[in-house]
Amino acid sequence: MESSSELVPFPLLITPIETSYRACTIPYRFPSDNPKKATPTEIEWIDLFLNSVPSFKKRAESDPTVPDAAIRAEKFAQRYTEILEDFKKDPESHNGPPDCILLCRLREQILRELGLRDIFKRVKEEENAKAITLFPEVVRLNDDIADSVERLENLVRGIFAGNIFDLGSAKLAEVFSENGMSFLASCQNIVPRPWVIDDLDTFKLRWTKKSWKKAVIFVDNSGADIILGILPFARELLKRGTQVVLAANDLPSINDVTYPELIEIISKLKDDKGQLMGVDTSNLLIANSGNDLPVIDLSRVSQELAYLSADADLVILEGMGRGIETNLYAQFKCDSLKIGMVKHPEVARFLGGRLYDCVFKYNEVSS
Repeated sequence: MESSSELVPFPLLITPIETSYRACTIPYRFPSDNPKKATPTEIEWIDLFLNSVPSFKKRAESDPTVPDAAIRAEKFAQRYTEILEDFKKDPESHNGPPDCILLCRLREQILRELGLRDIFKRVKEEENAKAITLFPEVVRLNDDIADSVERLENLVRGIFAGNIFDLGSAKLAEVFSENGMSFLASCQNIVPRPWVIDDLDTFKLRWTKKSWKKAVIFVDNSGADIILGILPFARELLKRGTQVVLAANDLPSINDVTYPELIEIISKLKDDKGQLMGVDTSNLLIANSGNDLPVIDLSRVSQELAYLSADADLVILEGMGRGIETNLYAQFKCDSLKIGMVKHPEVARFLGGRLYDCVFKYNEVSS
């Protein structure tokens, strides 16, 4: 179900032997737990995925590219629900015990086996088109801020505002289908600081000292997230002389942007000189991460990404799936930033924060 080429460890990850790297942030169970009985945390997360089944079924039913979409959507809902209920009875079933990676993987596996390979394709295309029209205005608003530190904070708030567009969250999927979402309004409504994890002031200080030579950014959702959140931030890094590698999914998963989609987005945003609103893009690289889920295990990335990342001195994991639910505590050989919005109450409780709180976790590695 993953990239056809061999996957390798992300080269900037401190080796598992040294850190006991485990992708999943939240401990679902401990060695002392009964292997045949689901833990309260496992049940809580199984229920979270159960609650998302209706929104996935609705998307699958309306996929115009799939024959008998309604029948296949019903089969998906039945099969995935049965697996989730099986986990409650026996956490070791279906290659368990379950964690967020396994629960995501099984969901994608069932969808793909039923021929439902990209059920969010239409909404991604619509949101990408909408965000592309807003991109010049968002960039101009950022460029009009003369102070570099104030501009940085505005760019960070833009990343959080864009990250709200997440159809993997059942509640947000419902809000989106009813009302849509306004990027600029979302920027104004970010929860006030201090956030649940808030290293922004430390990052600001680092920002004023010197630029990084190369940054690798693991990107998240289509639409406002990538176009109005990440790309203006990446453009700012390019202006500072940083080479930027954007790592996107190999295969579709929820509304996450894929490698081919990101190439198309960038080509539409560039002018006839190959610039991004006046900024040269020769140092902007797009990489296939080799990933096929909304979460990521960094012990398995594409060889292409591993090669491009080897000499980077900043790693950014953006979004709840990649930067919070997985890899929040991952340690790297270089500076790292985990940034995303908390969109599940279960994650908010684990972190001791609020729903829609923000995580901005910066770790600096001394040279």
